[in-house]
Amino acid sequence: MTRTAPPSTDDLTATDTVNSPARGGEWWRDAVIYQVYPRSFADGDGDGIGDLPGVTARLDHLEQLGVDAVWLSPFYRSPQKDAGYDVADYRDIDPLFGTLADFDEMLAAAHERGLKVIVDLVPNHSSDQHVWFQEALAAAPGSAARARYVFRDGRGPAGDEPPNNWQSIFGGPAWTRLAPREDDGPLGPQWYLHLFDSSQPDLDWDNPEVRAEFEDVLRFWLDRGVDGFRVDVAHGMVKAPGLPDWDGTTSMVEGTVAEDGSTGAGNSGPMFDQEGVHDIYRAWHRVLAEYDGDRALVAEAWVEPLSRLARYVRPDEMHQAFNFSFLTTPWDAATLRTVVDVSLRTMDAVGAPTTWVLSNHDVVRHASRFGLPEIGGRQLNGIGADDPQPDAALGLRRARAATLLMLGLPGSAYVYQGEELGLPDHTALPAEVRQDPSFFRTDGAEPGRDGCRVPLPWVGGAPGNGFGPTGKTWLPQPEAYAELAADRQYGVEGSTFELYRTALGLRRAEKIGTSTLAWVDSLASDPDVVAFQVAGVVVLANLGGTPVPLPADAQVLVASGDLVDGALPADTTVWLRA
Repeated sequence: MTRTAPPSTDDLTATDTVNSPARGGEWWRDAVIYQVYPRSFADGDGDGIGDLPGVTARLDHLEQLGVDAVWLSPFYRSPQKDAGYDVADYRDIDPLFGTLADFDEMLAAAHERGLKVIVDLVPNHSSDQHVWFQEALAAAPGSAARARYVFRDGRGPAGDEPPNNWQSIFGGPAWTRLAPREDDGPLGPQWYLHLFDSSQPDLDWDNPEVRAEFEDVLRFWLDRGVDGFRVDVAHGMVKAPGLPDWDGTTSMVEGTVAEDGSTGAGNSGPMFDQEGVHDIYRAWHRVLAEYDGDRALVAEAWVEPLSRLARYVRPDEMHQAFNFSFLTTPWDAATLRTVVDVSLRTMDAVGAPTTWVLSNHDVVRHASRFGLPEIGGRQLNGIGADDPQPDAALGLRRARAATLLMLGLPGSAYVYQGEELGLPDHTALPAEVRQDPSFFRTDGAEPGRDGCRVPLPWVGGAPGNGFGPTGKTWLPQPEAYAELAADRQYGVEGSTFELYRTALGLRRAEKIGTSTLAWVDSLASDPDVVAFQVAGVVVLANLGGTPVPLPADAQVLVASGDLVDGALPADTTVWLRA
């Protein structure tokens, strides 16, 4: 394909406006929020596991980067069967991560730097070590203690078949049967539901006691000064009446993008996206409204189509919902345009920002994902040593381009720790070091999420690449991490860290997050280019193989890679002055 350069930037006109300007001045409408996965961010005490003092010690990195807020994955007291997403006490810090005093110090230090702090909340299930579940195990069937969880009699003449055919997201049955006891009913021991690991029993959100308890948990952390909550499995919690059988699957794979923006990433079935979840979030919204400072609720809801996701961020419910349709969109210009367009229009209709995300602690990092061979149904849940391996150079080039495109979109955006360094997944972890329960529950068929959770490199070539004072790391780091360490990138022109820092500074200065987006008319149907104007900036992303000539009078603000002879190479994004 031969391309002709536009004579000037005047030819990059954009008239097809997609969304309205942001309503209100709440901080979360356009914030760039950095996800800290505490056990892998920074180790303060030398045990090889990251902790809250380690977070506090590295807050200068986040201030220098230029993000607006921090989201911390769970640090609560927990037996750590699922890396802290199995909570035993929602009002205390696990000793692995420190103390409540350490949390208060970290929170104060973040606020001193102008950083908001969001904490994770895990309301779908607790740990089996939670005092409530231990009381349920000791109590009789039909008791108030068991009513806090989803206990049921089994099917079959002897009750020895699970209450329904649901499968765990981590693999295997979603039901576990209790040991026999004298006060069992005629059908024998009951079963309990766990949509995840058997150590994570699902709470029964039809129970008023459960609802009251979590409203109290919200107030506990709001009183300490947190700025909001990321809600784990926000589309779960409420199950369909009668718990009917269901023959679908809940795995996460990339697929074809539909006209409504769906990529196949949404979880469906009678255990997800039930109407009752919205009553819970209306109640939580009222709790947060009691506090000043625009506190925020963020939904982790794998829901499609986007019109269903928008229901979570109606004005009296949550404030943000991760856009997993965007995360799972393949590297293709037409499908990206579809998802971006539908996302903005759909969220705009309910007065909510679109919340963009490319990586997190549950999916293959986008620096590896975009380097995989172009195969259908690309698995998000880990890469094993025997799987097709990413092209590291291609993956990083596309990841940088995708990030620059994302940061040019109106709304809020999330950055997963280490992506600002261009970190790939560790794709060759041996079985003996893996810890993700999905690896064990599938007998290794799923590699699991350990590869995206490897401890960060801060000082290249130091023991553990400077993760902590002893060099210990709870998961081994790949060799590539030494050259990608933070100290190797600070102040280095062209480094991934400096790309992020520059883009974030421009995004704030140009007020991109609160502006409108309009597609560039001349490139609106180009098979290889995503081109739009936002806040006086033209964003051009070349996803094809042919360089795209740029106007001779173009003022380049930032580019994800080097321009060649006045043209935008393949897998590169540029911001131009409109």
